[in-house]
Amino acid sequence: MKDGIHPEDYGYVVFKDMSNDHAFLTRSCASSKETIKWEDGNEYPLIKLEISNTSHPFYTGKMKLVDTAGRVDKFRNRFKNHRASAVKPEDNE
Repeated sequence: MKDGIHPEDYGYVVFKDMSNDHAFLTRSCASSKETIKWEDGNEYPLIKLEISNTSHPFYTGKMKLVDTAGRVDKFRNRFKNHRASAVKPEDNE
């Protein structure tokens, strides 16, 4: 590496896919307060991922994707009829 262009805290970090518990050790500048004991017996910082190459549909060939961002939309769709019945016609004007 070229001197003076990389951060000082560049070291080994474990990235863990929380959807399937796949973990891998690599070098990164990412920092974390959590640590994990790796297979070699050493403790490394832990970065939790929502998706990685082991769970992404492009790499797995499966079209099932865990939707964590659409929770609000699902809630609104489920209760839209309840809200429409609770609003009186004169409230809309």
